[in-house]
Amino acid sequence: GQAMADAGVELKGCDATREILPQATAASDEDYRTEYTDLILNIRIVDGIDQAAAHIQEYGSDHTEAIVSQDWDTVHRFIRMVDSSTVVANASTRFADGGELGLGAEIGISTTKLHAFGPMGLEELTSQKFVVYGSGQVRE
Repeated sequence: GQAMADAGVELKGCDATREILPQATAASDEDYRTEYTDLILNIRIVDGIDQAAAHIQEYGSDHTEAIVSQDWDTVHRFIRMVDSSTVVANASTRFADGGELGLGAEIGISTTKLHAFGPMGLEELTSQKFVVYGSGQVRE
């Protein structure tokens, strides 16, 4: 927690988050709905996978979701449960990047599940889900 604050990351979270990370400020509903393009991290500590699912249903982007957990059964259930383009376990969501995922230079980002218009072949009917496992890695 302190390393993030020292690196200039702004932390926002629920009451439980602020008990663990005193440097965090209170997160509003609007904060949880915002996708930041800056070093701002919203954190919600939940009581279990069902509460995590409810939070993602309410605030998720369908683009990138993350879990931090030492329970790998919970991590694997989360990965199967979340229908997002990229699911990150115990690492930074900043790894959700074409170059980081081995796709080469990123030339665009699709924000919908079905991106093709007009005649479609097999390529247009295929979507991918990326899974990133970590043990606390960040991307600088």
